[in-house]
Amino acid sequence: MSKLDKGKGKSIFGKIIADAEGKRRRPLSVGTARASAHHGELLQGVFEDGEGRLPRGLVTLPLPSQESTVTFWPRKEGGIRTRPESRTKAARAAELTLGHLGLGGQGGDLTIESAILIGHGYGSSTADVTATIRAVAASAGTTLRQSTVARLAVAAEGASDAIAYQDQAILFAHREGRPIEHFGGEFPPLFVVGFRGAADQPVDTLGMRRARYDSEEIETFRALRGLAHRSVRLQDPMLLGRVATVSACISQRHLPRAHFDTVLALSQWFGACGVQVAHSGTLIGILLDANAPKAALRAGEIAKTATDTGFADVQMFSLNAEGAVLQ
Repeated sequence: MSKLDKGKGKSIFGKIIADAEGKRRRPLSVGTARASAHHGELLQGVFEDGEGRLPRGLVTLPLPSQESTVTFWPRKEGGIRTRPESRTKAARAAELTLGHLGLGGQGGDLTIESAILIGHGYGSSTADVTATIRAVAASAGTTLRQSTVARLAVAAEGASDAIAYQDQAILFAHREGRPIEHFGGEFPPLFVVGFRGAADQPVDTLGMRRARYDSEEIETFRALRGLAHRSVRLQDPMLLGRVATVSACISQRHLPRAHFDTVLALSQWFGACGVQVAHSGTLIGILLDANAPKAALRAGEIAKTATDTGFADVQMFSLNAEGAVLQ
């Protein structure tokens, strides 16, 4: 390389640095973003990672029909204020995101709009936190990787579902903010009929005692992990339903639900794929193969039966079901 070439290289490199620094110094604008809720989990337990450890992990069931919308209004004064006022996790998420972007000390106001029920397993706080992180990033004129959003969410909450990964099928370490395993595809096509007991009270997730799994349960989780991966690879809703049912039965030992046996019987009566639960909430869902004959009709019949039985917040939704509309 000639001296002229070397000088030209330095000049170009310097321009790149200057451009990058200029972007970091650009004034913040109003940023808005959304994040969806979820309907509990398809699988939750402890799973071996690549380092031989057993972190707690889960496979989230997305619920895209419900979401939190957050708007970040930057201001010169430090500190984060929220509307509603009590959203301390969202405020912490905004501070962490500003720090990650090199904007520590910047202040702002968060407006959080959400109808997601709190304390039942819909991931209301994670939706608020994830939408906040995205809104602050949008305010700075940038987007963040899903892995970064997930890591910041866990730092803000202490534990967080895999909402940042949207509808990707992953086994996620919800207390460490990282995937344990990518299942390499999307979920098989499902219809879900979800509900909760009418008398069920919100669960204080921060005050919950963590499940202490025995050696038999840990070995079961190892098998369920492999079967969940296989269900995604083969696009097999029935297999995924069996995984979810076994996981729900293990959860029942640690967080009993008054109507669990009733829901199991209802699932079997209608020939469903299985049952899933919110492992730290009150939600229960019945899973159906969306491609099976008359699947939408059966979903409607299950929803009516659940309503007639006295369950609350009965809803139907689909996951990766082409051309299917549930009403």
